[in-house]
Amino acid sequence: MPAAVRGGPKRQAKPQAKAPPSSRQRSQGPAPARQGLSAKWTLIGAAAVLALALGVTLATGHRGELLAQATGSAIDGKFGDAGFRLKAIHVEGASPMAQADIVRMAGIYKDQPLLGMDLEALRKRIETVGWVKEARVVRLLPDTLVVAVVERRQLAVWQHGGHQLVIDDHGKVIPEADARRFSTLPLVVGEGGAEHAPEILPVIAQRPKLMERMDALVRVDDRRWDLRMKDGSLIQLPAVGEEESLMRLEQLDQRSRILELGFERIDLRNPDVVAVRPRQAPPPSAHLAADGI
Repeated sequence: MPAAVRGGPKRQAKPQAKAPPSSRQRSQGPAPARQGLSAKWTLIGAAAVLALALGVTLATGHRGELLAQATGSAIDGKFGDAGFRLKAIHVEGASPMAQADIVRMAGIYKDQPLLGMDLEALRKRIETVGWVKEARVVRLLPDTLVVAVVERRQLAVWQHGGHQLVIDDHGKVIPEADARRFSTLPLVVGEGGAEHAPEILPVIAQRPKLMERMDALVRVDDRRWDLRMKDGSLIQLPAVGEEESLMRLEQLDQRSRILELGFERIDLRNPDVVAVRPRQAPPPSAHLAADGI
């Protein structure tokens, strides 16, 4: 494709009035074809360089790899000149809180050559972000990058060693998540709580009435659970057979509405006996003081 020349067709000079070559060059200026290549010729040139590098690699073995690597930046520049530079990145499947961390870890920047990006290395970097379970990176030519992720499901807030951390549904900590922004998640307390929470929380979640009243799930000696309720009462679960013990609690509640009436403690650790300690009434002196007598 011939280079476009601005200003219309040239006028043919009269034979008797030919100017010397040096004066013609001064009057015409530099050749327009040297001012820049069209996108089509840029791509053809880049493809030729790539083909040459590949041919040398095949002909010389590993020695050619160095030459191919050396031509990589030049090829990126050629495609960049043709418009294949990053202008936009779209993150799909991530919450707003996770998107900023994903883009930051990607380490890409505007106008970066798009065809020269190592998408596999980029995917691995993104999957090191705590929010991300798995990721897929796709180029949309000429200027867009799409990052599709599967985000880890936030399961609970784990309180341990004076810190609160968000854990996912496999008990793994999400380092980037700020626990203060997840106040609606269940609270899990104690050593081993994060590891074993995915086992017990789905069982409790099947019982909305109990889940609604629970304030925290406390791991005791890293072998069993206590359910601390919002009214200050306590439900003690056994080390094994938690679901069966909760079924017995449901049967007790159906008969006596104990979750509504209140209690101080329910001990479910013995599979044969449900021990209930009623809530103690305040002493008479407390009533008198409250009445101002």
